[in-house]
Amino acid sequence: MKKVGVTGGIGSGKSLVCKIFRCLNVPVFSADDEAKVLLETDPEIRLALTGFFGEELYLSGKLNKQMLAGLIFNDRKNIDIVNKAVHPAVLERFTEWVNFQTKSAYVIMEAAIIFETGTDRFLDKVINITAPEAIRIERVCKRDGVSKEKVIERINNQLTEKERKEKANINLVNDGRVMLLPQILEVHKLLSGNV
Repeated sequence: MKKVGVTGGIGSGKSLVCKIFRCLNVPVFSADDEAKVLLETDPEIRLALTGFFGEELYLSGKLNKQMLAGLIFNDRKNIDIVNKAVHPAVLERFTEWVNFQTKSAYVIMEAAIIFETGTDRFLDKVINITAPEAIRIERVCKRDGVSKEKVIERINNQLTEKERKEKANINLVNDGRVMLLPQILEVHKLLSGNV
């Protein structure tokens, strides 16, 4: 069974693409959702993060999400600390999950930072979703109710569009002009071995 990553910059449309793959009966694992669960529940991650950031990160036994966001928002070093604590556990959960997916030619891991964490080494292919930066900014401003400046700061903490395109095996365009569904169906045929 092939393991396929779906990634892309903030606002590129990863979630939309993965919804379509789910409609095609492809199992999809959300690494970002799993990371959120692990940040709340995994004692080893809690220990690692409180060792760096202090016990107040888990006041009253729950993750202080605002504090964590403030720590990592524009600090590459702190982002790397959190990623090193969380992503090995996410990858372990993904590996366990894959073992139960027996009825599909391939499975998908949806993750914002596949290349940044080295997760691409454990995948057979990586699909990158691309969209012009102006469109991505507009989408995120509407979706999250944040300012253009905040979105640009987030974009600046990610790989560039060019870097992701070069590293990916497949690039899908989600710019509102090129039809997305035919691109996904073509990739689905390819990954299912129906080409």
